[in-house]
Amino acid sequence: MLHRTSGDRAACIDQPALFQHALLEDPSAARGDGERRRQLTLLTERARATCDGCPLFNSCLYDAVVNQDVAGFVAGTTQAQRTQMRAQLGVSVAKEDFDALAGVVRGGRQLNHEEVLRLRQANPDQSLEVLAMRLGCSLSTVKRHMRRARAVAASERPLAVVKPTMERVLAAFVAVVRTHRPRDRQVA
Repeated sequence: MLHRTSGDRAACIDQPALFQHALLEDPSAARGDGERRRQLTLLTERARATCDGCPLFNSCLYDAVVNQDVAGFVAGTTQAQRTQMRAQLGVSVAKEDFDALAGVVRGGRQLNHEEVLRLRQANPDQSLEVLAMRLGCSLSTVKRHMRRARAVAASERPLAVVKPTMERVLAAFVAVVRTHRPRDRQVA
């Protein structure tokens, strides 16, 4: 059954139970269990049919491949397929550290420079003292990381990251997913 939506609403929004199903989130849970593999196949086909009818398919696929490391089934692809597509496109996407963005610090963990910068970027209106408390470190540690970031920015010009075009991402989708399904999405 093809699920269609109107306007710019993602088709998956109306089916959270499908797209957040434990087997689609972690397909490895079906290994060694024939019934779970059959269930995974059915869930995957329903999700693909939903994605095929979605007006936001192209932008969703592009974001999931190029901009964010998303878990589970997204834009008609599994996590493994998106990894293959990134390799084919020469794209590298860093995994998000949600604990660092939220300011969660575990005891005994060494403070990472990138964590300090991400937390500062996510909370520009908070004082450095508040950030230090959230990170579980001293104010001088946060200031040291901020000075280091300014020094690096002043001495280095960041290299421009060239992202693949939508056409290249769609071509990678066809190349990777073609082996798993008879119908190919048209590259526009």
